Amino acid sequence: MKLNYWQINLLILLFLLSIWFVVSFGFGIIWSEELDRFKFGGFKLGFWFSQQGSIYFFVLIIFIYVFLMNKLDKKFYKNSIDSQEKHKE
Repeated sequence: MKLNYWQINLLILLFLLSIWFVVSFGFGIIWSEELDRFKFGGFKLGFWFSQQGSIYFFVLIIFIYVFLMNKLDKKFYKNSIDSQEKHKE
């Protein structure tokens, strides 16, 4: 099954937003008490995720999204150029 541009884009979004949900809601709220056993930068890890970590991960996810979309754009742009050249012949 060949996926088109928007289907792949939505899969990327779903995957990255799922990661962000796990990091922000899971680490910051659900597993916060278990993570508080560890320290990061002098703070309990669960507290750090709820206050800072989810924001940092969101920014990281934005960069990952840009990287993946640039790769996807290049792939589909190359495919569209190839198909245009075939139609010219």
